[in-house]
Amino acid sequence: MAENGEGLGTVPEHERILQEIESTDTACVGPTLRSVYDDQPNAHKKFMEKLDACIRNHDKEIEKMCNFHHQGFVDAITELLKVRTDAEKLKVQVTDTNRKFQDAGKEVIVQTEDIIRCRIQQRNITTVVEKLQLCLPVLEMYSKLKEQMSAKRYYSALKTMEQLENVYFPRVSQYRFCQLMIENLPKLREDIKEISMSDLKDFLESIRKHSDKIGETAMKQAQQQKTFSVALQKQNRVQFGKNMHFNGRIPEERNEVELKRAFEEEDENEEEGDEETFENYYRKQRKKQARLVLQPQSNMGYGFPVNRLFDLLFEIRDQYNETLLKKWAGVFRDIFEEDNYSPIPIVNEEEYKVVISKFPFQDPDLEKQSFPKKFPMSQSVPHIYIQVKEFIYASLKFSESLHRSSTEIDDMLRKSTNLLLTRTLSSCLLNLIRKPHIGLTELVQIIINTTHLEQACRYLEDFITNITNISQETVHTTRLYGLSTFKDARHAAEGEIYTKLNQKIDEFVQLADYDWTMSEPDGRASGYLMDLINFLRSIFQVFTHLPGKVAQTACMSACQHLSTSLMQMLLDSELKQISMGAVQQFNLDVIQCELFASSEPVPGFQGDTLQLAFIDLRQLLDLFMVWDWSTYLADYGQPASKYLRVNPNTALTLLEKMKDTSKKNNIFAQFRKNDRDKQKLIETVVKQLRSLVNGMSQHT
Repeated sequence: MAENGEGLGTVPEHERILQEIESTDTACVGPTLRSVYDDQPNAHKKFMEKLDACIRNHDKEIEKMCNFHHQGFVDAITELLKVRTDAEKLKVQVTDTNRKFQDAGKEVIVQTEDIIRCRIQQRNITTVVEKLQLCLPVLEMYSKLKEQMSAKRYYSALKTMEQLENVYFPRVSQYRFCQLMIENLPKLREDIKEISMSDLKDFLESIRKHSDKIGETAMKQAQQQKTFSVALQKQNRVQFGKNMHFNGRIPEERNEVELKRAFEEEDENEEEGDEETFENYYRKQRKKQARLVLQPQSNMGYGFPVNRLFDLLFEIRDQYNETLLKKWAGVFRDIFEEDNYSPIPIVNEEEYKVVISKFPFQDPDLEKQSFPKKFPMSQSVPHIYIQVKEFIYASLKFSESLHRSSTEIDDMLRKSTNLLLTRTLSSCLLNLIRKPHIGLTELVQIIINTTHLEQACRYLEDFITNITNISQETVHTTRLYGLSTFKDARHAAEGEIYTKLNQKIDEFVQLADYDWTMSEPDGRASGYLMDLINFLRSIFQVFTHLPGKVAQTACMSACQHLSTSLMQMLLDSELKQISMGAVQQFNLDVIQCELFASSEPVPGFQGDTLQLAFIDLRQLLDLFMVWDWSTYLADYGQPASKYLRVNPNTALTLLEKMKDTSKKNNIFAQFRKNDRDKQKLIETVVKQLRSLVNGMSQHT
């Protein structure tokens, strides 16, 4: 009875479990089923019987539903079979109709393409006609210019050139023939100039040849004019005396009228020759010629040669420039000493404009940033730029008094400025870079500063051009050597960065205090190494402002130097013994170095390039950690060797140090079999390595 009661009690529980299985997600079925096994021993069997009954009920319901829908499925299939024949007929009709449309459309396509081609040709012809109508006046005017040049009508030719340049050429400037004409006009003008100058020289030469005859004729005409004037005056006096004798008084009014008339006739005679244009032009040119003859040459003061004086002034100018260079060397040193080597902070628009007014800086990204913000360069950059301009002004003051041409003054200024950049400023930069108190942060800022100073050189060239009005495109114009100057300074700063970074690494490595005889590792990396890695992370954050190649080279150089330093620490001749625990502790430190390399402290490295700096250490430590000497000795010299980077000499040196430690630790345990076997293994490997090393030396 108890069993039956227990069985009856479990039936509702089984139904509840089945309901949960049917209604819940599959993820929750596990706990529900577990409750079946947690009940009485026979509950599982009864649950399975209940489950079978439930399954049979569901099967019956499924069968009923399928029977109910079977007839509809059969009817649908029958309808589809009836439609199939019609669908095939429709497909054939559609295919046939499509083919007919394609055949009918081919002719339309051909005719359409012909129409499009004709329309394009018609449009091109219209365009060509319009362009030709635009070009014909230009060609006619240029032909007229050629005819005028052939006919030696140079004044008319110059007028035609002006019309071509101002009116006709702008209309067709996009065509190549127009560009050729434009390029040819300066040559034509030069030809006219040369021909006119030749004619003028011929004229002046002919005048000079016949100047004695011309002077003689002029003197005769002047003498005749003077004789005629004297005779006229005598005649007037005689007539004046008769009038006085006849009237017995002085007829003042009549006398004045006659004198006036006589003088007017004389003026008319003088003006007869002035009406000749050529005579006026001749007199004017002769006056200019006389002035040119009387004017002394450019190399004379009051008719005495002054070449030696100018030579002296040039020597003084050179000395003056040397004095200026020495003065500005001190100015540059003061600027560098006062600089804080930090980006220039600005808090408002006024401060931004002040810096821009001193130094030509352009950066759209910086302009978009909100205040406060920072310029990438430090304070020394605008100060240096201002002082270079002051030097140019100082050099110009002396050159202006030498009576030289603008081209010569421009050349003097550019050469002086080049000396300032390549000798004075470059020397100051190199001395600054080598100073002991200049750290890595300052060196990074110096590289950034030289980049902006190099970019500003083109503004200095424009500054000199504006002073002298000599274009930079002139063939003989000297260019500023700022590019090479600041590039050399950057290279020096980069080299100093690598050196100082390696020195810092050496300082950290010197703090290493390994217990080379320790039996067990500490379980964490050494403190000195973690401090070194933190330092490298912080300094490489500063390097993000440097050009990518510089930062990458510095990072790779630092990792290689650290790897070399750690390897030298292991192989130090003063280190006589190394325990396995010390090797394990050293391995923990190398792992931290590898993690640092894989964290990409400087972006731009591909794959595991930076981790390869520690590959020699890694393979050596792996060999000693897993004690895989059989693989090493068997695969040595093979390209696919697992320990390809492990040198036999290095392995032998480290193993001998471990052998000595093993002997020391096993003095009182030499009778233990495991220790004896390990000692024998070490001695065997040492012998094999020595044999391998000796074979290598003999082969070499």
